Amino acid sequence: MISVLIADDEQPAIDELAFLLRQDARIGVIHQAPSGAEAIRLLTREPVDAVFLDIHMPGLTGFDLARALQRFERRPALVFVTADEESALEAFDLAAVDYLLKPVRTERLQRSVTRVLEAIRAQAAPPTDASAPSRPELIAVTLGGTTRMIRRDEVRYVQAQGDYARLHTEEASYLVRVPMSDLERQWSDAFVRIHRSYLVAIPHLARLRLAGDRPSVTVAGAELPVSRRLLPALRERLETATIRPRS
Repeated sequence: MISVLIADDEQPAIDELAFLLRQDARIGVIHQAPSGAEAIRLLTREPVDAVFLDIHMPGLTGFDLARALQRFERRPALVFVTADEESALEAFDLAAVDYLLKPVRTERLQRSVTRVLEAIRAQAAPPTDASAPSRPELIAVTLGGTTRMIRRDEVRYVQAQGDYARLHTEEASYLVRVPMSDLERQWSDAFVRIHRSYLVAIPHLARLRLAGDRPSVTVAGAELPVSRRLLPALRERLETATIRPRS
């Protein structure tokens, strides 16, 4: 179990996030701070593993608080919780573990806690190159005329749409002007081509039907076709990734 601090200048937002965090058995003590300054005072007194903080707070903002925490000998993991869709890049520049948009959904918050735990384990591991936490790859996407940043590991699968590609995440889909062939080459470490129209994230494969006349895989609740031409390569990648296809 980990101890966390919620820093937000709106008490209803603190109460809601605290309620959701209490549903997660991995969360222990939950501290609260109505301002960035109060958060700093509490962090100097109490050992805290992770801080969930709003960006726009009067006085000391969330970004100011994140910069101040960089001087701490034992720096807690940072998760920004905000309604601001356009500040993700700056957040990850400050080595944030995650970036949650309000209103926060339970499933999304659970994934964030998992990322916090992974960051804590990486920090506690011996200082080798293999254990050093890597920064998430960010992608600029546009939705409703607003540009925002998403993490590559949020993408479940990619769908070709002409000269564009549609990135499907658990929460939404985003159109980017990048050919599928480019993404296939750039993301070959974690994605595999299964069809001329689909590129899937191997860690998110939920169900495999590779035998029979119509092979398919299920990703994020979507059943996607597997072409006969690409089936051997898919089987090979699954074996390499220690995932065993099921008929």
